[in-house]
Amino acid sequence: MQRAQEFFRGCLIGGAIGDALGWPVEFNKHDQIVHRYGSNGIQDLQLVSSGKAEITDDTQMTLFTAEGILRAETRGIRRGICHPPSVVFFAYQRWLLTQGYPRIDEYEWIYDGWLLGVKELHARRAPGKSCLSALSSRKHGTIEEPINNSKGCGGVMRVAPIGLFCPKERAFDMAADCAALTHGHPSGYLSAGALASIIASIIEGADIQTAVKQTIMELKTKEHHEECTRILEKALDLVKSDLPDYEAITQLGEGWVGEEALAVSVYCALKYESDFKKAIVAAVNHNGDSDSTGAITGNILGAYLGLNKIPVDWVEKVELNDIIIQVADDLLTGHQRTEEWWNRYPGY
Repeated sequence: MQRAQEFFRGCLIGGAIGDALGWPVEFNKHDQIVHRYGSNGIQDLQLVSSGKAEITDDTQMTLFTAEGILRAETRGIRRGICHPPSVVFFAYQRWLLTQGYPRIDEYEWIYDGWLLGVKELHARRAPGKSCLSALSSRKHGTIEEPINNSKGCGGVMRVAPIGLFCPKERAFDMAADCAALTHGHPSGYLSAGALASIIASIIEGADIQTAVKQTIMELKTKEHHEECTRILEKALDLVKSDLPDYEAITQLGEGWVGEEALAVSVYCALKYESDFKKAIVAAVNHNGDSDSTGAITGNILGAYLGLNKIPVDWVEKVELNDIIIQVADDLLTGHQRTEEWWNRYPGY
């Protein structure tokens, strides 16, 4: 059992570090990365004028996912009834406000909680189009009534907190429901369910390979699972191959869509399951969505190895590390009957 501070912090900080390492090369092809950073590609966090390495919308939305499920818990405990995906939807509406979208009169009651007051979260770091268009429509997408046909990785890259917070038997469906708010294609929400399931299994004591295999078994019970299942099984096979990382990752895709981003991350986390840095470096040095594959790899391996196995200088340099650690700790403790908790995570 890894339900402890070290692993919760490791999961969220690890994800933020992978996000930050991949952000400078997100839209670059592999040959461009090599030309700029050398034959081994980008190897270290790139600091900006603040002295920190910037996170992107991946980590921003991860934090708002955590806020949403914690506010849902508060509501459930204090009011006795709650539909968590709806509360998470309103957390994403707060994130949308941070991205420069206008306040909505009928939503005026939701614009509170502590994350809105973190000015760094109001930075716009190439947010995903599916998330922006779905959320700005103000419609709640569901698996039964899809909001679109998007399978972009904006669903999977934000749901790690659900894997930490929810027991394994609930994690998959909760994450899939929360991803379906913005991503209507089965591979867009099933990949999210799968990531949460993998993380929940790790937190409950499984090694990464066992967690992935258990998740594939669960995937196979879901309608339209075939695309996700097939590529995860391919990732497991590639780990056993002698291919260089870049070539193996190329066979899995570029990570712009959910099932590819998850498969690339599973490959990197398994290939280097005892070395956080090697895994993250492999996860970002390819043609595709480097910050998302870096973030998901960091979530998986951070949950498995814990904060103490992540390079200390990376932990110190990643933007908003103090906020991320606070959120990780709150996910671990769960609801507290204090005024401070209510102010952070009011139950409405």
